[in-house]
Amino acid sequence: MDYNLRTVTDVLYELKARGYTVDFNLNKDCLVCYENELTLHPDEFVVDKHYRFEGTTDPADESVIYAISSPKNNIKGTLINAYGVYSNDLSNEMVRALHEKPA
Repeated sequence: MDYNLRTVTDVLYELKARGYTVDFNLNKDCLVCYENELTLHPDEFVVDKHYRFEGTTDPADESVIYAISSPKNNIKGTLINAYGVYSNDLSNEMVRALHEKPA
C-alpha cells in the first residue's frame, strides 16, 4: 500500500481496490455489517492494518480506519472510528481485537 496516502478518502479508495468492500459499524462488543446483517465478535475478525488521521486544527477530525478481515466469513471491510475523547465505549475484548495483528 502507498504510505503517501494523505486523506481518509485516499485510504478508503485504496482499501476498496484491495477487496475491503464492506462497511462495518462498531458496537460495544461486536462489529456489525448492516448490508448483509452480519455480526462479527472479537474472535471472528482480525485487523490487518490501521491508519490514524490527526486533525491539525480540530480534534473532531481525529479518526482511525481499520482494514478488517474475517476468514471465517470470507469477508473484508473497513471500519472508521474516532479516537481520543470522541472514541466509543468498548468492551475489553473489542479493545484487544481492534489492535493490528502482526504479519
